[in-house]
Amino acid sequence: MGRSSCSPLTFLITGFSWLLLSSLMGLAIFIGLVNGTPLPSWLRLVHVHGLLIGGILQLMVGGLLASGSLNGQSDRTPSGSHLWLFVTLNAATVGLLVGFGFGNMLIVGAAGIVVIGSVISIAKRAWQYKPQSLPQSADPSWLYRFSLIALLGGLLVGVAMAFRLMPEYSAHARLFHLHAILLGFITMAMIGATHHFLPIILNTTLYSQRLAKFVMGLLPTGFIILIGGFITSSLYLELAIGGLLILGIILYAYNLFRTWAASGHPGNAASDHLFVATFFLVLMYGHGCARRNQLSPTTSGTAVWILTACSLYPYGLDRVYSTDCLWSPLLWHA
Repeated sequence: MGRSSCSPLTFLITGFSWLLLSSLMGLAIFIGLVNGTPLPSWLRLVHVHGLLIGGILQLMVGGLLASGSLNGQSDRTPSGSHLWLFVTLNAATVGLLVGFGFGNMLIVGAAGIVVIGSVISIAKRAWQYKPQSLPQSADPSWLYRFSLIALLGGLLVGVAMAFRLMPEYSAHARLFHLHAILLGFITMAMIGATHHFLPIILNTTLYSQRLAKFVMGLLPTGFIILIGGFITSSLYLELAIGGLLILGIILYAYNLFRTWAASGHPGNAASDHLFVATFFLVLMYGHGCARRNQLSPTTSGTAVWILTACSLYPYGLDRVYSTDCLWSPLLWHA
């Protein structure tokens, strides 16, 4: 590895490190609440943004960079630009945490702009990314593109909140920012990836392609209408769409379960992690609907993504020469 290069493995290891540190901070916050000695409120913001930006977003960027050689897509991006992306993304994460720690929203806003710039720098690659078409799995390209739009929208609103550009709509902006990142970006990308990778992991075909396409159309549509409910402050619309989203998640889980059942129940750590993650996802949606669609980024949503990210890693090591495994290039780039 040259001095000016930065492999996808670097992004992944750093992302897992952010996840670990943020999770330990979340545990400390929880222990403080249980013992009646709550820690300062700004630590929760540090915990959430360190986990989401430094951890999950960086893991997804590393996975995207690693997947370039899997689908016949030559990586024409200079390795030095990967280093620049790595530095700016992590510097922006540190800037966010420092800004929240000192209560300086100007620093937070500036760091948010850097995060947006980092995402835009790989937006074309992410938009054009298309997993190798395999007969046994679903094509998640639509959900990946939708999640990219949701990510950019959530980041833009977050920056606007930091600079107080919309103080009269702060409550609506916060709801949009939170749900665009957690639901529109993370959850949609997870569902798309799981539809694609689970059949490959189990070496079987997806139980129902039609059901997968229905779910991958229903959930983004429900998300858009849910945002409309937030804007109009319509409780009944929010609850109705929340129930529809739960139905979509249940159908998604059913399709995965039937796929696993048809595979002969093979013992596979990666698939086990995916199913545990799916359980937490269903739990998160039910909990969110019960609380008027307030998703919790510090509990079940976090567990979903830690489990999902971990699930694909052992598969990549076991199938290093697989034609369409997200993690297989890691050994080549290391």
